Amino acid sequence: MIARRTAHRLTFGLAALYNLGWGLFAAWDPQWLFRFAAMPPLNHPPLYACLGMVVGVYGLLYAEVARAPEHGFAIAAVGLLGKILGPIGMAQLVLSGTWPPAAAVLCLTNDLVWWAPFTLYLVDAWPTYRAAWGPLTAETGSRAPAAGPHNPP
Repeated sequence: MIARRTAHRLTFGLAALYNLGWGLFAAWDPQWLFRFAAMPPLNHPPLYACLGMVVGVYGLLYAEVARAPEHGFAIAAVGLLGKILGPIGMAQLVLSGTWPPAAAVLCLTNDLVWWAPFTLYLVDAWPTYRAAWGPLTAETGSRAPAAGPHNPP
């Protein structure tokens, strides 16, 4: 069992609900960000709706981490990577003058608020994730599968 299991289950349960809700909203109203940031409307709103679908699918993955936090390290690591790369891309758009600073609201709720809880989860889940790789074997130089219900010691 990982440290702070209940807190991590709550975090990823909330992340799942947030992503599913945001994804549905973005698909339903793909012009919202452009209105909010006083930007010209998208020429192809289905592209933003598609982004909403991708974010929504992450909600399903986060629900799985909430269900079984001992096995969610890779999902959460990919999620955090996206939450780091998104603001980097947004910063480039804002600093180049392509998008107005108001558009950065997107990163506040989609990315920045999740950095600390996702990072804490990864720190807590790392020992379990690492142990699942098992030790190196001398014979093959590869990792032996860790003992578990389908691979007894």
